[in-house]
Amino acid sequence: MTVQPTTSTIPTLSPVSSRSDIPRARRVVVKVGSSSISGENSGQVSSLVDALAAAHARGCEIVLVSSGAIANGLPFLNLQDKPTDLATKQAAAAVGQNVLVYRYQESLGRYGIVAAQVLLTAGDLEAKVNRSNARRAMQRLLELRILPIVNENDTVATAEIRFGDNDELAARVAKLLGADVLVLLSDVDSLYTKPPWLEGSERIVDVPFGDPLAQVEFGGIGAAGVGTGGARTKVDAARLAAGAGTPVLLTSTAQVRDALEGAPVGTWFHAGLTEQPVG
Repeated sequence: MTVQPTTSTIPTLSPVSSRSDIPRARRVVVKVGSSSISGENSGQVSSLVDALAAAHARGCEIVLVSSGAIANGLPFLNLQDKPTDLATKQAAAAVGQNVLVYRYQESLGRYGIVAAQVLLTAGDLEAKVNRSNARRAMQRLLELRILPIVNENDTVATAEIRFGDNDELAARVAKLLGADVLVLLSDVDSLYTKPPWLEGSERIVDVPFGDPLAQVEFGGIGAAGVGTGGARTKVDAARLAAGAGTPVLLTSTAQVRDALEGAPVGTWFHAGLTEQPVG
């Protein structure tokens, strides 16, 4: 007798349920923002790569979602400040994306790791065929032990480029690839009840799934200037990933190695149940 596969679903949890599980994760998406890897923080690229390479060496599949194309392109266009017009932003992104991936590859080369550039737009992840193609390509890269570096395709983006925020992109990539954990990096070590430089601000260690975070006064997170992401965008991205079954760790770029080794750093967003097909 032939048994037909059922289309019912069962609720499952990510195999990573706490920070200490991260070293055992099979697939990890790490997102880093512009302010953490450009300007006076450009030296953090090397230490970030050190941490990614250590996880890669233990067999983990790493996907890096990296902002920074525009910020890295500005010096080559002899611009001091981030442009306001779309055409110049696109020009800076076109130049800076090349520079950004080169710098990552140069650093990854110390470990014999090859990087791949993956540029996506919101439309790519909404259209079924494009989404399937992106998933298949990245999964094959990971099988080949290549490290995909994902960024929004700012050169052709229109509405998306005005936000300059890859937190949502990282959450959607984590969902697309079924990542075991998403690590969101900024220049602040955790989520706080209010901007951490204000008196009375308290670090939030754990966020249960579905917690509305009513105690949080959302303000900026990260250095002013090249980056535009904030605490709210990171919380929104964390909720998106957690809702798809991927837990999220929010911490600083300076603590990325500790984060990937399972240290008690940052703010942990617990994942909810995700429905997966049976059979």
